[in-house]
Parts: sequence; C-alpha cells; structure tokens
Amino acid sequence: MTDWLLILLDGYIVWMIVFFLLSFFLSSKRVFRMLLFIIFLYLITFGAEKLGLTISATILGYIKEWIPLIFVVILSPDIRKSFESAFVIDSKRDVATMGSAETKQQIVEAVTYLSSQNIGALITVEKHSSLDQYAERAIIMNSQVSKELLINIFTPLTPLHDGAVIIRGDTIRCAGAYYVLSETTKHDKTMGSRHRAALGISEVSDSLTIVVSEETGTISIVIEGIMLKANDKEKIYEYLNMFMK
Repeated sequence: MTDWLLILLDGYIVWMIVFFLLSFFLSSKRVFRMLLFIIFLYLITFGAEKLGLTISATILGYIKEWIPLIFVVILSPDIRKSFESAFVIDSKRDVATMGSAETKQQIVEAVTYLSSQNIGALITVEKHSSLDQYAERAIIMNSQVSKELLINIFTPLTPLHDGAVIIRGDTIRCAGAYYVLSETTKHDKTMGSRHRAALGISEVSDSLTIVVSEETGTISIVIEGIMLKANDKEKIYEYLNMFMK
C-alpha cells in the first residue's frame, strides 16, 4: 500500500511540474518564442555533433551553457508574473470588502477632477483577491478614501504621484504600488505604462482599476483584461456599482 501511495505522490508531483511549465511557456508569445528557440538550438547542436562540425558544435555548446542565464534575464518579468499570479489566486478572501456609496462618490469626484486637469492616475479597487503583495512594496496609508487625498496623491511632482493607489473597502490601503505590465496585443500598442499596468493587474486578480490618461485626460475602466472607456460620471458610477455590489 505504501508503494502505491509513493507512486501516486511521485506522479502527482511530476504532473504539477509539467502543468506549471506548460502554463508558463504558453503564457505569452515571448515565452513561447524563447521555448521554440531553445528547442531549435538543441536540435542544431545535436545535428552539428552528429555531422562532425567541430567549430559549430563548440560554439553552440558554449551558447547552451549560457542559456539558463539568458533565459532568466530575458524572461524575468514573465517569471515574476507567473509566480505573482499563482500567489494572488491563493490569496483570495471568502468575503470581499466593498466600499460604501460615499466611497464610490469620492472616487468618482476625484477621477473626474483629475481627468479635467489632465493629471494621470491609477486607482485599483480590491474585490476577493488580496493585493497585499503589491501594497507591502508601496507606501502603506490605511486612510479613509476622500477626493482631496486622491487628488493630492496624484498631483505631479509630489512624492506619491507615481504608481497605483489600492483601495480596500472604504480605505486607501497604499499609494505608489507597481504592477507587472501586460503584454497583450488586443489593445492599442501605443498605450502608456499606466494602461498596461492596469491590464497587468486585471489579468492576475479580480480587481477593478480606473486609469486617467496624462496625455488626453480620458478615463478607462479595466477589469478581467478588458479596457472600457468611461468619460462621464454616470458611466463610472455604473461600473463601480456593478463591481462594488
């Protein structure tokens, strides 16, 4: 009986490793292209050795030795994103802490003002997925949500204007949070880092993020990898009400 348990445990561990590797290598085009390159490199090296191409085989052998380091350097953002995605999924709370009607109003008022002044902003509202891993690397605030505080945070040349604000319930959990940028090609390739950051966090959590463009003042709502324009108060309220119910 013990032997069967060990075989099952061994098989389960192997399955988990294979599943993680497949998920990682298929997670983005860059990772997939890197995998194809590695396979191609090993095939060419094998062919060179079999044909007795000494110089080619030697050079390819040196390249093979450096492949792990090259792999880590080039794909470090993807590796980090994969681990963060797994961590966020495991950190889901049973009950979401949603903000009050007053909190929604303060967010909408702040966002519309920032938009009117062409001040860039990135505001993420938590749901079930905990974003503490990002908050811990940012400036912890735990302050009540208010229009004035949000405007002050994103005012240019102030210490906290870079990065994202994370809101949990009626509280600004932190400011200056940074996310892994999305590599999706579904949207305009010229979009800025704020929009790509918003897409990135929406791909690994069930949060909603509001983005204000610094160039145009346009407001976007990002959720589950989808970006929607919301350039009036009614639209923003509508999305927040659907999300924060």
